[in-house]
Amino acid sequence: MLTLFHSPGTCSLGIHCLLEEVGAPYELRLVDVTKGQQHSPDFVAVNPKSKVPALNREQGGLLTEWPAIATFLALTHPESHLLPSDPEGVARALESVDYVVASLHMQGFTRIFKPDHFSPNEADHPAIREKGRQIFEKGLASFDEKLGAHAYLGGDQPTIADFALFYIEFWRVMRMKIELPANLAGHFARMKQRPAVARALSQEGFA
Repeated sequence: MLTLFHSPGTCSLGIHCLLEEVGAPYELRLVDVTKGQQHSPDFVAVNPKSKVPALNREQGGLLTEWPAIATFLALTHPESHLLPSDPEGVARALESVDYVVASLHMQGFTRIFKPDHFSPNEADHPAIREKGRQIFEKGLASFDEKLGAHAYLGGDQPTIADFALFYIEFWRVMRMKIELPANLAGHFARMKQRPAVARALSQEGFA
């Protein structure tokens, strides 16, 4: 049995959706980051990094970091086709995942909502937030162009990259209350219509 340590509506939502997509038996363990539970002694004992998602695999131990968890789920459930079969396709999927997590999320979104992570001086925060918005908007525009008329980033079949993009789209719509560009809006709608994603959203209270 897999155990996902998660906090509703955070980036762990993407991993939650992937667990539903692959059909693996799992249980959820709530770590409410809005209450700082990621820093609680109990969770730090599980994951010293103090962040979600974290996936306990019993025999395999704890696995952390979004790209690593998503790749593990894809490789251990090849029937779900969450990674392409060719080297170029795999590289492109991982390229998109890394751009979402390392740039749009960590450098863009975090600057917007947590500028104190980049400077303790409040006078710097407006400029930090603006830089974050620029990074976030540039990334969204890039993905909107990449999608074009395709249903998913790699074509007709979603990969782990689409589940990474989904949590960013979710933040844009649900947290920032800003509409997505047309191609991303279509992608977001298609992802929400997937039964696995709908189940995860319902379980996290976003149905």
